[in-house]
Amino acid sequence: MDETSQLSEFGKVFIYLIMGVLFVLFTFFIGKLVAPKKPNPEKLSSYECGEEAQGNSWIQFNSRFYVIALVFLLFDVELVFIFPWATVFSRQELINADPYWGWLSLIEMFIFVGILLIGLVYVWKKGDLNWIRPEQFLPTSPSKIPFSAYKALNNETYQTKSFNNDFEIPIPGKVLTEAPVSSGKPGFIPKFKRPTI
Repeated sequence: MDETSQLSEFGKVFIYLIMGVLFVLFTFFIGKLVAPKKPNPEKLSSYECGEEAQGNSWIQFNSRFYVIALVFLLFDVELVFIFPWATVFSRQELINADPYWGWLSLIEMFIFVGILLIGLVYVWKKGDLNWIRPEQFLPTSPSKIPFSAYKALNNETYQTKSFNNDFEIPIPGKVLTEAPVSSGKPGFIPKFKRPTI
């Protein structure tokens, strides 16, 4: 007479998880009992991969790191699906029951991986995986002036006069308390009118 186990496969997994959690909690408890408690400012500061922590933690974070995280997550989840497929469908009993079972499961997995690879190639060709860099390009304009004329104009050095802003521009409606200093510069606000066509 065959004896059957009172514990199902899920029960074994549940016991394994409970033992894992208890082992971690026991390790933390032993660490609390044995570890010396001597806090200092260096121990209480946040750890940033060996760098000296400075400034506020609310900083601008480059959103391009999220793209890398999503690509990692995509292939990580793909491996999570492939591992049980490989362990279940490689069982000899299933292959002996029907010889086409192995080929069917292999084609099914090729379709699954193929869909993910098509998505990856699409995103790659679209340029979403590139670390965004400004592209260097020469501006174009419909002008008939050659580019060498612009280049010569930009390379030319110009003589500038020093500007001294030591006078107050009168604002309409403001009463002057003292006479403005005459500096030879216009003491008015220019108003420009559009030319009539």
